[in-house]
Amino acid sequence: MAMAVPSGAGATTAARSRAPAERDRKVAWLLVLPYLLVFALFVVYPVLYGLYLGSDPKSYTKLLQDPIFFSTIANTVIFLLIAVNLKMLVALLLSGFFLRPEHWIRWLSVLFVVAWAMPSIPTILSFRWMFNPEWGMVNALIFQWFKVEGPGWLTERHYGLFLAIMVHIWKSLPFWTLILLAARMQVPKEHYEAAAVDGAGTFQQFRHITWPAMRGIYLTSLLLSTIWSLGDFNSVYLLTGGGPLDLTQVLATLGVRYLRMDQIDVALASVIFAMPAILPLVWFMMKRLSNPGEETAK
Repeated sequence: MAMAVPSGAGATTAARSRAPAERDRKVAWLLVLPYLLVFALFVVYPVLYGLYLGSDPKSYTKLLQDPIFFSTIANTVIFLLIAVNLKMLVALLLSGFFLRPEHWIRWLSVLFVVAWAMPSIPTILSFRWMFNPEWGMVNALIFQWFKVEGPGWLTERHYGLFLAIMVHIWKSLPFWTLILLAARMQVPKEHYEAAAVDGAGTFQQFRHITWPAMRGIYLTSLLLSTIWSLGDFNSVYLLTGGGPLDLTQVLATLGVRYLRMDQIDVALASVIFAMPAILPLVWFMMKRLSNPGEETAK
């Protein structure tokens, strides 16, 4: 015979079951609270304060009246167009090279990754020493072999910007090669074997098998590489310092120039000026990441 359970007992049991959940929720908030405070203090507050300091229209007037600003915009566009596209194209080619089965390829890939794994400051300063136009190793070898004076790698605008682009590519190329190599390794080998039986050549296999399979990760990597390259401070500042005469400045280094001139508001205005270029790239990349099946459906 079933026994009736008093309604008060059921309410007491439900209250007891809710008590641990409420206690766990309070403990969770206590654990998260230090992180939220640190995040608000060192991220949210500096960003909001920087936007406040850079909100004065006079700061943008000063920025637009500076002729260096427009040359900086041109340098940034050249830097992005050459560095990003050349870097990703070479990474795409090298990812196919490192996919080869030879044993020595593995050892070569380890040496290749060393450039990316090493810290930026000592490696870029090593390039600055090698390409010093007065006593650098490169110009010394040029004079020794060809009996001519080497170019001013760090004292002429075009050479300096070209060298900064090459250093940027050299530093980040291994990382993107690994990303694209991982994408290539996801393609089943059976697809290539079937294509080879049908008489497809290397280019046809890449066009109809490899590229459709890795197109999504390539385009996403291209967007992310553009964002990172736009904020690359070390490649230019450590190599040329923005010189000569501030002619190799990019948006990532321009703010330091104004800080040296005690123009904090203009420095922040130069940073805020780049946000309309960065935010659409971030939004588009996050949209692609949130819809991973969209590219496959295409």
